[in-house]
Amino acid sequence: MAKITVQAMVEGGKASPAPPLGPSLAPTGVNIGQVIAAINEKTKEFAGVSVPVKVVVDKAAKTFEIEVGTPPTSALVKRELGLKEPVKEEAGVKGKKTIGDLSFEQAVKIARSKQSASLARSLKASVKEVVGTCLSLGVTIDGKNAKIVTKEITEGVYDKQLKE
Repeated sequence: MAKITVQAMVEGGKASPAPPLGPSLAPTGVNIGQVIAAINEKTKEFAGVSVPVKVVVDKAAKTFEIEVGTPPTSALVKRELGLKEPVKEEAGVKGKKTIGDLSFEQAVKIARSKQSASLARSLKASVKEVVGTCLSLGVTIDGKNAKIVTKEITEGVYDKQLKE
């Protein structure tokens, strides 16, 4: 029999049998409690952030596999800054204020967590992606504009910190 895939966005470590997962998994015949427990275990490191999850169920064998995606880079940046609610002002646009200051080490940490889902070929390129997201969010890195940090990364200023 064919496999069924159920996709959902769940808050890290807080999946529940409520919609959208419970009603979607019920017809498959798998133990929903086991699926929820497995999802919560795999997503606990993303607490407070919505994470894309795929549950692939084999109806005949009543088995399941869980694939956890990575949250958007912007969500990880906001989590590192400790921002809980959505930011309403247009940060990142000329003349607008910044919403926070991220350390370069935090940017590297985010880049490492996103590397499996990124098309970047190196940690250096992944960090540039994170810094680019910071630019559009209105986040500074170590008190500097993200454009300046991107230029410094290209020039090799941070090469010691970016050793893979």
